[in-house]
Order: sequence, then structure tokens, then C-alpha cells
Amino acid sequence: MSLLINSIMAEKKPLILLVEDEQMIIDLYRLRFDEENYEVLVTDKGSEALALADKKKPDIILLDIILPEIDGFGILRELKRLNKSDGVIIISAKETLETKIEGFTLGADDYLTKPFHLSELLVRIQALVRRKQFNGSNIVKFNEIEIDTINKTVKVKGTKIDFTKTEMDLLLFLIGNKNKVLSKGAIAEHLSGDMADMLDNHDFIYAHIKNLKKKLKEMGTFDYLKSVYGTGYKWEDE
Repeated sequence: MSLLINSIMAEKKPLILLVEDEQMIIDLYRLRFDEENYEVLVTDKGSEALALADKKKPDIILLDIILPEIDGFGILRELKRLNKSDGVIIISAKETLETKIEGFTLGADDYLTKPFHLSELLVRIQALVRRKQFNGSNIVKFNEIEIDTINKTVKVKGTKIDFTKTEMDLLLFLIGNKNKVLSKGAIAEHLSGDMADMLDNHDFIYAHIKNLKKKLKEMGTFDYLKSVYGTGYKWEDE
């Protein structure tokens, strides 16, 4: 069995290039990204950021605007010129309508204003990584399962299933991380973002998992979704 997607990164850690000069932020991000199974490269120099982007080809670039040597917009301009601006999230304390417009015009995919909750950043990173995993395709196919991310539909063996938005997001998250054990906390953050920290427990995750498994089973799919005792869940090939 195989995932019918041209480029899938589930077998390696997604690589994040963090362009930031505040050591406290760097240390915090490193710790959390390691917990989420991301590989991280860090620099506060524009020239080095450009060299790393060219050599290492990171999946995501987290780019501060206020930097020594070359500011974030200067880096972004050069990345755009080199056609390497895909997957850039600007993270900056500098927020005006003009700076946001400039950032998006130069090719940034997202813009977060400091301070922000780290779980929000992780959700946005996951969305960009998922887009790259599926090679920008609107149609995601996994064996007998087909997901149309534009029309928000799920089909099994050509027959449409009635899925909620949350169930579809969960299915994409699981397939995009196939063969990885995903903790309940990671799933909660993906589905709920900042709200995850305010939840007393993760019972809602169990409910969504149960509904997802039930609907797929009724359509005759293989049981790809496995529970990992005491840890979370894993989507496996047959």
C-alpha cells in the first residue's frame, strides 16, 4: 500500500529555519519544536539565513523583521528573487497594515504578531507543512480514500462520506503524519489551537477518533488508525 502523493515527508523531520535574535525566544522555540519532532536551524544574520535557505532547503522559515545586518523584508526580497519564499511565516513585534501588506506582497505565507501563543504558531506551521507534504495538490489520495481539500469532501472507493470539517482536518492530519505516533495533546492543538490549553481533558479527541473510525469502517476501509496505549494514535499503512 502506498500514499498516492508525489512528495511526502512523513519519514523525516520537517526542517524549520528560525531567523531570530532574541535568545529567550530561540530557547523556547527549540524546546517546543523538539517536542513536536521538528529539526531546527537558527541564525540571526541575514546572509547566513539566505545561505541556509539555499543549502538546507527548509520546509518552513520563521522570519523576524527586526534583525541586525539585513532586516526581515530584505531577506524576504532576496528569497522571492531566488524563488525560495514558499513556507515563510513572519513573526514580529512590528505590526501595521503597511508591514503586513509588504510581507504578503513579498511572498510570506503568514504573519504573526508578537506576543502570540506558541500553540497558534505550531498550528500554522503544521498547516504549511501539510501543504508541502501534499505537493500543493487539492486532491489527497491514500489507497481507497480520497480527500478534496477545496470542495471539502471525502470519498471511499468513489462514494462520498458525510464528514464534518473537524473530522476532515483530523483525517488530513493523520494521513500527513502517517506512521508517526501523535499524542492527544498534539492532535488537540492541531484541531483547537489556543483553545487546547483551556480544555480540562482530551475527551473530545476520543469522540472525533471514534466517529472517524466508525465512518471509515462502515465504508469498508482497512483499519489504518491505531491506538497507541498511553501515548496517542498512529495512522499506518496496511
